[in-house]
Amino acid sequence: MTRQTAHQPRAIAGPVVERVSPIDGRIVSAEAALDPSGCQSVAARAAAAFPAWSARPAAERGALLRRAAELLEQRGEAFCLAMAEEIGTASDWAWMNVRFGAEMLRETAFYEDEVCAEVAVRGEAARGLNSRVIRVPCGVVLGIAPWNAPLVLGARAIAAPLMCGNTVLLKGSEFAPRTYRLFGDVLTDAGFPEGVVQVLLARGEDSEAVADALIASPVVRRVNFTGSTRVGRRVAELCARHLKRPLLELGGQSAMLVLGDADLDLAVEAALDGGYRNQGQICMSTERLIVAETLADALVERLEARRCKLSLGDPRDPHTQIGPVVSAAAAERLAGLIGDAVSKGATLIGGGRVSDAYLEPTLLDRVEPDMRIYREEVFGPVLSITRVRNDLEAVTVANDSEYGLAAAVISQDPARAEAVALQVQSGVCHINRSTFDDTPHAPVGGVKASGYGRFGGAWGIQEFTELRWITSPSDARRP
Repeated sequence: MTRQTAHQPRAIAGPVVERVSPIDGRIVSAEAALDPSGCQSVAARAAAAFPAWSARPAAERGALLRRAAELLEQRGEAFCLAMAEEIGTASDWAWMNVRFGAEMLRETAFYEDEVCAEVAVRGEAARGLNSRVIRVPCGVVLGIAPWNAPLVLGARAIAAPLMCGNTVLLKGSEFAPRTYRLFGDVLTDAGFPEGVVQVLLARGEDSEAVADALIASPVVRRVNFTGSTRVGRRVAELCARHLKRPLLELGGQSAMLVLGDADLDLAVEAALDGGYRNQGQICMSTERLIVAETLADALVERLEARRCKLSLGDPRDPHTQIGPVVSAAAAERLAGLIGDAVSKGATLIGGGRVSDAYLEPTLLDRVEPDMRIYREEVFGPVLSITRVRNDLEAVTVANDSEYGLAAAVISQDPARAEAVALQVQSGVCHINRSTFDDTPHAPVGGVKASGYGRFGGAWGIQEFTELRWITSPSDARRP
């Protein structure tokens, strides 16, 4: 595969959101932006489209999702270039976004039966009633998706709501405007009717006001948000004020518990995959390695041998494994976390050097509770090791966090691993695997400060429908 050529931003009339690339500081995107004054008109279009869209058979809605999945895959090269230039995404993570975004759209279409399901209410025949519970679409759904996995999380924000018969407003990130605009083009070209799904962008200075106006809109009935806990709290407060139910997947500080009987080779592979993929900028990224003292030295040695061979460079080069983080400011913040840990006694095993938005993949050992990196969400290519004496201490350290999104347990004893996994406070936990995984069919979400509600499968259908109880007299009791 040859290196991709740079994209030239388009000329746009009206408000524009521009993106400066973390690779070299060039402006690589210029896309049309919504300002707060336009929010009610886009919400009105979504509301106007709702009656006809919700009346369509679920099979027809699913067919359009499948068509969008096909177009997304066909346009993969353009998406990968956009993600590389806008957010520094290396080739493997960019293509994973394309493939899994398409899978999310395609697989959600299989929930046709769940969307249309009816449930009889027990005992109602004795009262002479036909009594049933049905699910109906809510109306207009607002999705707010981040920059770090724009196709995975953009597709997830719209797939279940559309399948349920809702119309959707998707507010994409100002850090990936071209990627989200291309995603909007896919949905339009797939044949979704006017107003059914609209992808919106806002300038950074307008982003909060646009989100506030859309949440406040009387036609918006559900909100789903993926992003930081700080912003998620604000979204939840606004939804409460307007009596709207949110679904929130927020920050994470995922722990991998390496027990004393762990397979070290497996632990190394899982830690590298979980900690450094997409520069550690995934909500489920492994940030904390909680390691049994008896094998910590051996694990550190093996991890460092692999870490130092990772290729850091231009993400448009297909051989690059680690690209820049999202901005020079983000790299500076990460350097501060590393420096604080080292100043308080942590050992810098390798990495840690910063150049503009590039941070070498970093490995820290002997991280303790008084260090910022022990408490804060890192969201960068930094693995921190905390040594423990036994399984109980490992669980205690894992749960000593305000976050609870994903976790992993590494052990060769299935019963031991299961017992530990059940004690870890997280919405997701994997045994002998990386902390990072996703599927359209599982309930994905967090506990504690990592949010509430679940994307995925029948659980996602429940988030984007209303329950209604319908009764009528049975034939025997009709007047």
